[in-house]
Amino acid sequence: MAKAGCKIIAAARRVDHLKSLCSEINTTGVQAAALELDVSSDADTIQKAVKEAWEVFGKIDALINNAGFRGSTKSSLDLPENEWEKVFKTNLKGTWLVSKYVCISMHDAKQGGGSVINISSISGLHRNSFHGAVAYTCSKSGVDSMTRAMAVELGVYNIRVNSMAPGLFKSEITQALIQQKWLKNATDRIIPLTAEQTVDPGLTSLIRYLIHDSSQYVSGNVFIVDSGTTLPGLPIFSSL
Repeated sequence: MAKAGCKIIAAARRVDHLKSLCSEINTTGVQAAALELDVSSDADTIQKAVKEAWEVFGKIDALINNAGFRGSTKSSLDLPENEWEKVFKTNLKGTWLVSKYVCISMHDAKQGGGSVINISSISGLHRNSFHGAVAYTCSKSGVDSMTRAMAVELGVYNIRVNSMAPGLFKSEITQALIQQKWLKNATDRIIPLTAEQTVDPGLTSLIRYLIHDSSQYVSGNVFIVDSGTTLPGLPIFSSL
């Protein structure tokens, strides 16, 4: 985003890494600021953080809801209630509250609209399912449903709301998994597009488009970015 000239407000629970990143961005001549925000907090705390973020540059043109919590791998019969609630507070309720207060500010400022981009997951798609992730998949399905509902409601204010459902991308969180030989053997056979999935440009290019005015007619969509992971089925016809 910084390379595209966007002013950045990076928010997270732990800001040490963000401060370092923002300092690096600032050396390039692009403005960036770090803000402490736990999206699983109560509404008043989130509203206060959004107000603080707004005051940094005097406006917010685009919001990217990227916070997420997977939780442990347990079946629906073994998952404890408190873990279900923690997953939903971060993935769904937090996304809603941050979006709510940012969009209220966009509307009140009469700035002519804005863009909200929610990061969901292919695990939340109706055509896909994952064992041991009942809370996570339900919360991400909820994000996609909320995206469509808010797109309908906020269109009158020229605020676009879209969702992105990524597949397995290379990151700090997935690094150990991606290095597993069995996973590479499986993905080589299953995934149609074999190029390594990296966040940049895999996700960042779409985010830049959804922020830009060229996407002014695009709202209420769930963009699947998974190299075709969720497409393959049984090879029925090729086996006849």
